[in-house]
Amino acid sequence: MTAVPRVSTSPMTAESPSPSARIAASGDGSRAPVGIFDSGLGGLSVLRAVRAQLPGEALIYVADSLYAPYGERDDDFIADRTLAIGQWLASQGAKALVVACNTATAQSIALVREKLAIPLVGVEPGIKPAALQSKTRVAGVLATQVTLRSARFQGLLERYAADCRFLCQPGHGLVQAVERCDVGSAELRALLRSYLQPMLDAGADTLVLGCTHYPFLDAAIRDIVGDRLMLIDTSVAIARQLERVLDQHGLRAAPESAAAVLPRFYSTSDGTHQQQLAATLLQIDAAVDQVVIPSRRTAAPDSQAA
Repeated sequence: MTAVPRVSTSPMTAESPSPSARIAASGDGSRAPVGIFDSGLGGLSVLRAVRAQLPGEALIYVADSLYAPYGERDDDFIADRTLAIGQWLASQGAKALVVACNTATAQSIALVREKLAIPLVGVEPGIKPAALQSKTRVAGVLATQVTLRSARFQGLLERYAADCRFLCQPGHGLVQAVERCDVGSAELRALLRSYLQPMLDAGADTLVLGCTHYPFLDAAIRDIVGDRLMLIDTSVAIARQLERVLDQHGLRAAPESAAAVLPRFYSTSDGTHQQQLAATLLQIDAAVDQVVIPSRRTAAPDSQAA
């Protein structure tokens, strides 16, 4: 990576004023920012789609990189962190929240929706579009183990799979690779090949990228599978859903209102890799502020409790 990170290391702490009060205090709810949250850097793929779809929106992005990957955490930990970060974003004046993490959505979106007074948009693997588009009726799914075992994911299979056979592969090691800005090393490609070759051998013609980290591996995947697999990335659908939600609540910003404003980036870790990935893959050169967001399971800022 050639980007030189400019990372702020002054930690911030969570606040707790009413979300509705903060938005009202701004005088115009449409000018308030949209909060985007992921366990780490994968949600930057969603941020990229949101910026393209809604160029007037101010954005705040939080990566909970200190505790990533969520795919190796227990369900209570994931819900605890998702709620805490959602509350922090609301305290910063966010008018809506995008939970840009398949694992967090699968395990905690219902709880967070009950607790927060702002609209929420979650993400989920593209089972429906894969089932509609597969010609061979065999499709692969790459996702975290937590996502694959979740009731939400199993419900998607039951609802949309029909006569399509889905080959579900936990993507062990892929989130960690993206988190360290490895999107094309020989080791990464070997790992990807071990996951993808059995799908190709089974006749799959479609691949669901069931984690928001995985679109950053698009080039490496293409080098392995060529045009034999159609890749299903739901980030554009998420951006369109956010647009509908903002319109429904009268919160959408005018297209030109924040066009020149860079997203505000925060990380619960030091933010170095977040700075590098944003600069290299999104062409966004912006500082990353370190933030401390305590929660029930991580009362101490440096806790690594699982």
